[in-house]
This record gives sequence, structure tokens and C-alpha cells, in this order.
Amino acid sequence: ELALRALKKLNLAERMHVARDGEDALDFLFCQGAYSERSPANNLRLILLDLKLPKVSGLEVLQRIKTEPRTRLIPVVVLTSSQEQSDIIESYGFGVNSFIVKPVGFEQFSQTVQELGLYWLLRNHPPSFKG
Repeated sequence: ELALRALKKLNLAERMHVARDGEDALDFLFCQGAYSERSPANNLRLILLDLKLPKVSGLEVLQRIKTEPRTRLIPVVVLTSSQEQSDIIESYGFGVNSFIVKPVGFEQFSQTVQELGLYWLLRNHPPSFKG
């Protein structure tokens, strides 16, 4: 919710989806379950991923994203409270594009999310997703 609020300040959150747990994230990304009527995930421009998700861990979600042909090119930024080297190494091993430890203070967190949004949604040039 804090990330969403920070991105709204820059008008970057109009088409953002927030998944409440790892299972919901996978259902959304792969158009299954409650999202079975949604069109495929190839129109996504960025995934902000917390590692500490209920039901299915963020690392499991990341692994699935990066092993599926239709989602593997979508940039994934891990934004988490974990500073564990094993989490960092595993995340990069699975193909994360960036690993950021959440700042503790609200203002710092908000600024970090805004910088992420500006870079990944406005400055970065991902490949075109077709079909």
C-alpha cells in the first residue's frame, strides 16, 4: 500500500495490481483462478516483489516468473526487508533485475519507490512483448 501511494504521487499507479500473497500473484501473472478471464501477462512492464509473502514465497514466485517464457522478460525488482546474503544470491540466481532492501522510514521508502518507478517505468527500455 505504501508503494502504491508513492507511485500515485507520480501518476504511475493507474494500472497497478497489488497481490496480497504469492498464490494471488501467480494466479494474476498466469491468468488462472480468479484471473482466468484476464488476458496474458505479456503487457506487464514491472513486477515489484516482496520475498516475505504468505502462501507462496517471493523466491518461489520469482523462480516461476523467470522460468516461464511468457513472463521471463518482465523486469522484476525485489523490494524486501531481507538483507540475507542467501536471499540476494538466490534472487539473482533466479534472474531478478534488481534487489533493494526497503528503507525503514516512510519518507525514505516513498523516495525509493518513486525512484524505482521513474527508472523502470519511464527510463528503462524493455523489449517489446508480442504474442
